[in-house]
Amino acid sequence: QVQLVESGGGLVQAGGSLRLSCAASGRTFSIYFMVWFRQAPGKEREFVAGMSRSGSNTLYADSVKGRFTISTDNAKNTVYLQMNNLKPEDTAVYYCAAGGRLSANVRDYGHWGQGTQVTVSS
Repeated sequence: QVQLVESGGGLVQAGGSLRLSCAASGRTFSIYFMVWFRQAPGKEREFVAGMSRSGSNTLYADSVKGRFTISTDNAKNTVYLQMNNLKPEDTAVYYCAAGGRLSANVRDYGHWGQGTQVTVSS
């Protein structure tokens, strides 16, 4: 119905940068908000950043404010996460998700990508 595909993960040194992409396809007209979560081994899935497809609303976790930036392309079918000044604690699998409201609750999102690994070395 709605497909989300993440890309752009990899291995970087602390202080480096990565840009993640999430491409949405299928019934994209039903998507109002697109967000990024991350999950480290043995930990709960954690909200990172999100935005409305219109661009009028954004939300960031305190841990990434000032370092990460969420954005979309002109067609609003791809969401990006620009990650600067990466820290080892940013290491996780990063997931793209979509739903009808903007929140930090995983239960508010019914569509998920497969995840992309981000590893930050010290």
